[in-house]
Amino acid sequence: MSKQKTIKAVAKRFKITKTGKVMKKKAGQGHFNAREPGKVTRAKRRPTQMGKSLTKNIKRFMPHS
Repeated sequence: MSKQKTIKAVAKRFKITKTGKVMKKKAGQGHFNAREPGKVTRAKRRPTQMGKSLTKNIKRFMPHS
């Protein structure tokens, strides 16, 4: 039987917390941020939690975390 391998693309984009929640960084912070209100910019700094259906798949792709 072969080893379980971590999908590196998933490992770079998501973080699993101690309690098992899957967090990701919000998209759209690369450039063109001057046109957005400050409230949106501040909201994009904080990570957001993934839904239940995606959490199951992401954890399967990251077996060693």
